[in-house]
Amino acid sequence: MTESIPKTNLLGMSPEKLEAFFAELGEKRFRATQVLKWMHQLGAETFDDMTNISKSLRVKLNQVAEIREPEVVMHDVSKDGTRKWVIRVDGGSCVESVLIPEGDRATLCISSQVGCALDCSFCSTGKQGFNRNLTASEIIGQVRIAIKSFGPMDPAQPRRVTNVVFMGMGEPLMNFENVVSAIKLMMEDNAYGLSKRRVTLSTAGVVPGIDKLIEETDVSLAISLHAPNDELRNQLVPINKRYPIEELIAACNRYLERLNDRRVITVEYTLMAGINDQPVQARELGRLLKRLPCKLNLIPFNPFPNSGYDRPSEDAIAAFKQVMLKAGIMTTVRRTRGAEIDAACGQLVGQVEDRTRRSQKYIPIVQESTV
Repeated sequence: MTESIPKTNLLGMSPEKLEAFFAELGEKRFRATQVLKWMHQLGAETFDDMTNISKSLRVKLNQVAEIREPEVVMHDVSKDGTRKWVIRVDGGSCVESVLIPEGDRATLCISSQVGCALDCSFCSTGKQGFNRNLTASEIIGQVRIAIKSFGPMDPAQPRRVTNVVFMGMGEPLMNFENVVSAIKLMMEDNAYGLSKRRVTLSTAGVVPGIDKLIEETDVSLAISLHAPNDELRNQLVPINKRYPIEELIAACNRYLERLNDRRVITVEYTLMAGINDQPVQARELGRLLKRLPCKLNLIPFNPFPNSGYDRPSEDAIAAFKQVMLKAGIMTTVRRTRGAEIDAACGQLVGQVEDRTRRSQKYIPIVQESTV
């Protein structure tokens, strides 16, 4: 009995890889464009849906290839319209993605890894440990799933997802190749056609990845800073011990210089009561950010069980913002969305088969709290 040959999942393939795939089949390269449009603009589930492709080619594709999204195991909608998906990927672990509507915008927050290797102290994802990188098809599949949740895909209709941010589970720059492949599909005219200003990659500060990124794409960049100095950031964001703030700011400035346009870096700063929300820290942050063309996004901490941190008071949030504005830093406060379905920033958990054993150190805390 012969073993069946695994089919190639075309969903995450870049236009170039798809062209090479069809060339290997002895087909013309323009078939790649046809299939791209069917998968990413029209939401085709099978090759049999592709009516402008010959029947003989459809038969061939059904034998060697597939269009396979990750499996949706839960879809929840909050009172404010925020949508959350729990998605099972190969191997059985689950990741989460969130769609946040805001007027005529709809921002999709997607995951790039199963869990996260960085273990930032205030993030629930980090406490789940790390399993593996997502494939390009599992990343772009999140986009397709979100768009299809509104009904059949139709490129003639207004965009259902206007912005995509890599701010879900995982550190995108530690899954570089797959993330870049997915970004290129998002920005590809024959796929999702999103502009470079509407796709944002958020990193905790993987400096070599930032320098490598500009060689591949001109996606917008955000950094998860969360502290105005190395001493505090070492505690909150452990990767800072490898790439301290000075190196991170320098890498961000190099990135902007190579973009050669008027974009700025988005700086994310999670405010935690009594930890990093004091006026003295705001003034220090103001001095730091004057060295970087940026806009500041203040994120009041969203509590989760046994985090050890608390959300600041509204007065503390307002006071911090005022200090930043007086320092000349464009500053906004991110309004909490989807908290009742655990879809707010820092709350994404998923179901991670942890290969790092990191999650074990948190189990006793959880057990003691439930006794």
